[in-house]
Amino acid sequence: MQLHIREQTQAMKTRVKQTLKKSNPTKVSSVNSCVSYWLASILYPLGRRLVMPLYFKSLKVTGHENIPGTGPVILAPTHRSRWDALVIPYAAGKPVTGRDLRFMVSADECKGLQGWFIKHMGGFPVNTRRPGIGSIRHSVELLRHGEALVMFPEGNIFQDGKLHPLKPGMARIALQTESSEPDLGLKIVPISIRYSDPVPHRGSDVTVNIGSPLNVTDYLSNSTKTSAQQLTNDLETAMRNLDAGKISVDQLLARAA
Repeated sequence: MQLHIREQTQAMKTRVKQTLKKSNPTKVSSVNSCVSYWLASILYPLGRRLVMPLYFKSLKVTGHENIPGTGPVILAPTHRSRWDALVIPYAAGKPVTGRDLRFMVSADECKGLQGWFIKHMGGFPVNTRRPGIGSIRHSVELLRHGEALVMFPEGNIFQDGKLHPLKPGMARIALQTESSEPDLGLKIVPISIRYSDPVPHRGSDVTVNIGSPLNVTDYLSNSTKTSAQQLTNDLETAMRNLDAGKISVDQLLARAA
């Protein structure tokens, strides 16, 4: 049984390498990102202590213990507002977890002065309609170096309070990363962001529930397509449960302890 799983995992690695070889490097636009530590040292405290508390009436965050302190991790939040880009650092950024966050951000947002701030706070652009190989490669490289990467798996902002079907891109990136390096230990953490109003405004309440992580290595035993679909389905179920206020048995035991 173990031999069979190893053979399937090796086959997946081979398919990943073949896919990367098919793309012509000379035609791939380079994508980079960085965290400006002097800028982060100003914006993190400013946002955490001033902007967020003054704008929102209350901000409740549960499940900090579910974010790994080290190693590669994808944070997968629901997407309800542009405020999400500030809520996630408030809930899971360096002041809370000790980890810098990298963000995959819509290319439309990475323009002008706003784009400058995004790019210097760990963000990098992606075409949400047709993700380029450059953005995918940069995501894989960040994760292989043990970074914490934020990706919104719904793809767009939805303000109807419902979880929409997840895009398969996150699962494919996760599987490609895990299969490219043995025992990497990549995890995906589902996160629910809920506002008291469909369109958050001054005085709204925010609730952030951070769920138990999914181990990507558990999904490497099947074909790439099957694995990606199963991982996407399981992540969607976890996010839906968090959105409905349900928590796992592991979280109940952690809270009881």
